[in-house]
Amino acid sequence: MPPKKPDPKGGKGGAGKKAAPAKKKEGGSGGKAKKKKWSKGKVRDKLNNLVLFDKATYDKLYKEVPSYKLITPSVVSERLKIRGSLARAALNELLQKGKIREVSKHHSQLIYTRCTKEETA
Repeated sequence: MPPKKPDPKGGKGGAGKKAAPAKKKEGGSGGKAKKKKWSKGKVRDKLNNLVLFDKATYDKLYKEVPSYKLITPSVVSERLKIRGSLARAALNELLQKGKIREVSKHHSQLIYTRCTKEETA
């Protein structure tokens, strides 16, 4: 870049020059930035779990659940698509009939497992 030429009028600030028109930025948002919009959070799909057993689900309960290694109301509820209260009642029924074995009973979480052949004999 060549050195600047001295102003012929002697003014310090370039009074004789016309001010160039302000250019708009390509981005479009000049000046104040827009306020951040808060997201509503992730929306979960509503579970449409059964409140009462139908014939197919009841048969599936007796066929599949006793073969699970870990049996809890939450596991049964998720796999059979039934409500948690219905799962607790179903596991209680399976326990009474000797299909499953209780491992731990706590007021908030019940843990069962399958009955092995040595226990039944």
